[in-house]
Amino acid sequence: MAICLARNTGGGSSIDHITNGIHTETWLARRMGILFSRYMGSDWTDRICDHDFWEQVENIPDEELWRVRRHLKRKLVANIISRGRRKWAGNNIHPVKTIASGVLLDPYALTIGFARRFATYKRANLIFRDYDRLLRIVTNARMPVQFIFAGKAHPADEPGKLMIQEVYRAVKDARFGGRLAFLEDYDMNIARYMVQGVDIWLNTPRRPREASGTSGMKAALNGVLNFSVLDGWWREGYNGRNGWAIGEDINASGDSQEQDDADALSLYDTLENEIIPLYYQHRSADNLPAEWIAWMKESIRTLGGQFSMCRMVTEYMTQMYEPAIQNGIDERNGEV
Repeated sequence: MAICLARNTGGGSSIDHITNGIHTETWLARRMGILFSRYMGSDWTDRICDHDFWEQVENIPDEELWRVRRHLKRKLVANIISRGRRKWAGNNIHPVKTIASGVLLDPYALTIGFARRFATYKRANLIFRDYDRLLRIVTNARMPVQFIFAGKAHPADEPGKLMIQEVYRAVKDARFGGRLAFLEDYDMNIARYMVQGVDIWLNTPRRPREASGTSGMKAALNGVLNFSVLDGWWREGYNGRNGWAIGEDINASGDSQEQDDADALSLYDTLENEIIPLYYQHRSADNLPAEWIAWMKESIRTLGGQFSMCRMVTEYMTQMYEPAIQNGIDERNGEV
């Protein structure tokens, strides 16, 4: 959830925490930044720490926000297809691997992203726990869903490498019709395309292992909705209207297999009964998903400033550094 720090309070040491934040301008898509400048003020970068300022996201017209979101998804898919084409043209890739690289992705289908370090506790394979149900969800002709995976395991993490292999085998399964993709050579550039371009950011760690997590913060800033276990930063950020939770707040039984079963069931149920209908069915007369856009705005409004580096550094100063300096001064003056 946070970086934990020990500090001297004058009467001894105590443990406190400061939740991570992201550098807003590094991870915000250029076109989203243009919208912010146009409808929230040209000085918006000077007001990132101002909680009330983020209320102005409501000033952005729905149609313009949706137009930018569609552009960013098309940009993501175009980049993926271009990468696959270059590899195919090099004559050094099997046709199945070409499909697995994402060349058949649809720029207008509901797109879910999962990109991070493939540690086993992050459970990248949780979505495959009920394989047949996932097949039905992904291949629904009326309301299709596609998944994009990316990430690496630590060189010494053999179980993590095996998890990548498990995910990749599923991605190559022809029954999914090319709606699953795995992006190789994961780096900061791929991460930027993904956190800006997908519709949903999926995070499935096993509680309470997630220290903080920042990828979902980057996604939220760009209007992407989080779908995550209530652990790490999402336990602080989730309010029931800015994304979705997977599973319960705590693991009552303490049994990891029971938790995996319960979380997978929650994941499928929420996806089928809440997320997919909200994206496809609740459309206005001009084909805008008005309710989905309202959730996007709520996500940006509640998370954009709260999980910024600006807020994080301010808390370091006011909660840690300044009190430590003052304690040092008081000690030198013989006041403690």
